[in-house]
Amino acid sequence: MLMLGFAGFLGLLKIVLMALAAFGLFDAAFRREDAFRAADKQNKIFWLIILGIALVVSYLFSILSILPIAGLIGSIVYIVDVRPALRQVSGGRGWGRRRGSSSDGPYGPYNGGR
Repeated sequence: MLMLGFAGFLGLLKIVLMALAAFGLFDAAFRREDAFRAADKQNKIFWLIILGIALVVSYLFSILSILPIAGLIGSIVYIVDVRPALRQVSGGRGWGRRRGSSSDGPYGPYNGGR
């Protein structure tokens, strides 16, 4: 019974690893190539390869192996270091960028009743 619970936990952990790698891969695929150069990070192809390998390795191998852990490290480096630098260089959130101030309403800027 205890082994079944441990296997379920490892299965959930494997899904989390795959989700991190897939999120990083999806995010890197939609970033511009020149943003990687402007942020002084590796190029886009490098990160697509690293994150793609991390996704495949986390799917194929057991979580107790060293390869999914290496893929996890690559995914974490992208999400924690590269992604914020890319967001800062490209000036915004990414896909659903909203122009204007945070105080803008549906019909324009809120000016406090002036």
